Amino acid sequence: MEPAPGSDVWELISKDRRSLKHVHDNVHGNIYLEPLFLKFIDTEQFQRLRDLKQLGLTHMVYPGAVHSRFEHSLGVYWLAGEAINKITAYQGLELGIDRDDIQTIKLAGLLHDVGHGPFSHLFEHEFMRLGPGGHIWSHEDMSVEMIQYIVDTHHIDIDPVTLKRVKEMITASPEHVSKISAKPKSFLYDIVANGRTGIDVDKFDYIVRDSRACGLGCNFQFERLMETMRVMGNEICYRAKDYLTIHKLFASRADLHRTVYSHAKVKAIELMVVDALIKADSYLNIVTRAQRPSLFWKLDDSILKIIESSSRQELKDAKDLIQRIRRRDLYQFCNEFSVPKEEIDYFKEITPQDIICSQKAGRFTLTEEDVAVSNVKIDLTRGTDNPLQSIKFFKDYESNETFSIQDDRISHLLPAFYQDRIVRVYSKKPELVEAVSEAFENFQLKTYGMKKQVHETPEKKKRRR
Repeated sequence: MEPAPGSDVWELISKDRRSLKHVHDNVHGNIYLEPLFLKFIDTEQFQRLRDLKQLGLTHMVYPGAVHSRFEHSLGVYWLAGEAINKITAYQGLELGIDRDDIQTIKLAGLLHDVGHGPFSHLFEHEFMRLGPGGHIWSHEDMSVEMIQYIVDTHHIDIDPVTLKRVKEMITASPEHVSKISAKPKSFLYDIVANGRTGIDVDKFDYIVRDSRACGLGCNFQFERLMETMRVMGNEICYRAKDYLTIHKLFASRADLHRTVYSHAKVKAIELMVVDALIKADSYLNIVTRAQRPSLFWKLDDSILKIIESSSRQELKDAKDLIQRIRRRDLYQFCNEFSVPKEEIDYFKEITPQDIICSQKAGRFTLTEEDVAVSNVKIDLTRGTDNPLQSIKFFKDYESNETFSIQDDRISHLLPAFYQDRIVRVYSKKPELVEAVSEAFENFQLKTYGMKKQVHETPEKKKRRR
């Protein structure tokens, strides 16, 4: 719907303070909530996000990382609103932005994570994939189901077209780019979950929020991009002089993956929790509950406490694993290597079976139950490709021409490769560290003709009993 003739774009972004509530966020300051959004926030399904830590089990290594999906969702809601307000202020009449567009963007930001499972991405990438039945499950798809469930359960009066667009914005992955690009006002789909370039307000929020919670510095400034972005050719484009700022966005995200999300000890704890959940599933029916919104919304991080405090014999093995985590008796990190870059395109994930098949005769005979493997992938959001190649830049606000930029036109210090694959091996029992380490070394020799790990497993760790 085009703005009424003679209407001012400021009418679209103005608000009546009498109907607003506000909360104070430790990242963005005051966040103002309008009545429509409060209808979703004030439901038990959305409030569940308070009981999901944004970084899952990371707080067991970084104690400050106890922030929740709830505050992240409010942050993305706020930034989505700020982004569309900026575009509306500068280009609202030109682009035909209306009040429904603004509400849709903000609602997509608010609800984008409402389908997240416990323990961050561990639930979908590890437990659901490796657990009973090996399900392909995504939090984006569950978010779409949860949104519909909330609307139906709480009888929220919302336009069906708006609801459909909210769902599409949440699932706007790279696989759906061609479909999204054909939509009118397709630039709106670039704001919350940008399948075209990977630059979106979801990343703006979690990079700053996660860095702050973990006590790390963050030199990426999303405010610069928010202020200078411009819609051209129905997609959001950026000034050429902001190339390095955008690179910092992707580099900051990769740094968080390396130092926080994929920290070796965090991964050890995650491997143990996945094992515990798999052992508990036959009694708690976690996989089954994850298929139905009416049951799924009752799953949160408290499931560990449920297992830990249970006296049921069916949960004993899972309970023992959680008790080991509490007592810091973790799976022992043995060693790791980075997959050679020339091998990455053909890399097949390493399994415990690969390691035990490489063992030589010794004091212990390893089984698959003795070994855990973590295959870590860190990239700049586009696998082995440079994400900045998919971004359109413009010279200045006088120009109507867009173009791409090659790295070497900006700096020779930027990376020439865009993905790391790291293989980490853990011993589930401290007395088997030496045997597992030797088998891992043999695997490297057999696969690459040389040891790819940086150094030997420390003798102190091998002798631990």
